[in-house]
Amino acid sequence: MAVRSKRAERGSEDYWPGFVDAMSALLLVFIFLLSIFMIAQFFLSQQLTGRDTVLNRLNQQIAELTELLALQKANVGSLEATIASLQLNLDDANEEKNRLQGLLSASGGELDSADGRISSLRNALESEKSISSRALAQVELLNQQISALRRQIATLEAALDASEKRDRESQTKIADLGKRLNIALAQRVQELSRYRSDFFGRLREILSKRADIEVVGDRFVFQSEVLFSSGDDEINPQGRAQLDILADAVLELEQQIPEGINWVLRVDGHTDDRPLSGNGRFRNNWELSAGRAISVVRYLISKGVEPNRLVAAGFGEYQPRATGNSPSDLAKNRRIELKLTQR
Repeated sequence: MAVRSKRAERGSEDYWPGFVDAMSALLLVFIFLLSIFMIAQFFLSQQLTGRDTVLNRLNQQIAELTELLALQKANVGSLEATIASLQLNLDDANEEKNRLQGLLSASGGELDSADGRISSLRNALESEKSISSRALAQVELLNQQISALRRQIATLEAALDASEKRDRESQTKIADLGKRLNIALAQRVQELSRYRSDFFGRLREILSKRADIEVVGDRFVFQSEVLFSSGDDEINPQGRAQLDILADAVLELEQQIPEGINWVLRVDGHTDDRPLSGNGRFRNNWELSAGRAISVVRYLISKGVEPNRLVAAGFGEYQPRATGNSPSDLAKNRRIELKLTQR
């Protein structure tokens, strides 16, 4: 029993030192690992601190750049506003130029006012010369435009003065020519009126005994029955006798009227409004009236009257002397009218 007890004690003593050694070694390893962890934490903390410093520096630089950008934007906005103001000034100058071109005949006070406004614009532009090279270019361009505008105004004023002078001279000449023309026309009208009066007086004297030939106003009127058969344009013997008298009076008149008076004897044919029969040569009253007027003209030419002194016209039933339908009214509308007039 004693021997077993000693063995047991010796066995127990052998185990504990090994356990203690193992625990010591384990503790040393733990302390070593803890030291390494602490060192790693230190270096990591240093790195993080350095990164925070760099990040703060970058944030500060970003803030500075943001401020610079805001200042630059403000400068750009101010420059854009200045440019817009210059553009408005330039537009005002262009409008002023156009207004001045349309008001060349205005008083000198308006030009002085325009000069003042132009000078104000120039001063405003010159005060902005330090803004940018673009503003300087716009100022120079505006000055050139103002100079060109002044030259154009001076040229237009000179041209306007010359034109007004020529216009006054032309108006004077026109007025003088108009007076002369009116005097000449009045003289010609008076002379023609005198010869017309003599002509109609002569015809009235020769044909005074016929009731179917009369003077109406400034016209000598033959009833158609005196010259033509019904519906025909051929002059009958009785009509030729009457036209012989008329031709003699016209030939006598040609010798009396001076060459400077451009006169004609107009022969107008008229009918009533009754339609023509379908068997005749004429389709309507208009053709009949024109045919009768032409027949009278041709007969007068055959008697020696100059063709350039005769005019034939047909009016049909469209200019009646009477508006009724009685035989006497219809007879009044069937007629040949002679009028001495100017060509």
